[in-house]
Amino acid sequence: MMKEEQLKSTIRSIPDFPHEGILFRDITTLVKNPEAYTSLINTLADELRPLDIDIVIGPEARGFVIGSAVAYALGAGFVLARKPGKLPCAVSKIEYGLEYGSDCLEIHTDAIEPGQRVAIVDDLLATGGTAAATAKLVENMGAEVVAAAFAIELKDLDGREKLDGVKIITAIAY
Repeated sequence: MMKEEQLKSTIRSIPDFPHEGILFRDITTLVKNPEAYTSLINTLADELRPLDIDIVIGPEARGFVIGSAVAYALGAGFVLARKPGKLPCAVSKIEYGLEYGSDCLEIHTDAIEPGQRVAIVDDLLATGGTAAATAKLVENMGAEVVAAAFAIELKDLDGREKLDGVKIITAIAY
């Protein structure tokens, strides 16, 4: 498996995106690299495996890219957390604040069963808003969030604080 510094070398950094003063960490260059993508998925899955995960939930959209692969590696189910209006059946939803405004996530009401052990998997832990909202959505459905795993963590933004009590796993930290 690739070490953290090797994984970091596959990530493109883009200054002033999406706003001036932001340094965007672009994972598209990591996931197009077969060795790096495989290493990332295996790193996260290896950390989650002992936790007996039933369901991996991935927030739209980059959470789909990483979360579905991690679910496959674990032999777990995968649930999509989507933007409003994207799912065809009855949904549970949550609105939450972001650094640039507000957002909303929805999942099918039958996607997660009470008592299931759930891992949130996404590309980035920054301020923690999306992950915390996803956790609340899962908990509202009676399931337990046992871990949250991310390709990248931006430590200076203290996103971990919003996930108090949840095991946090990250492959790369800035």
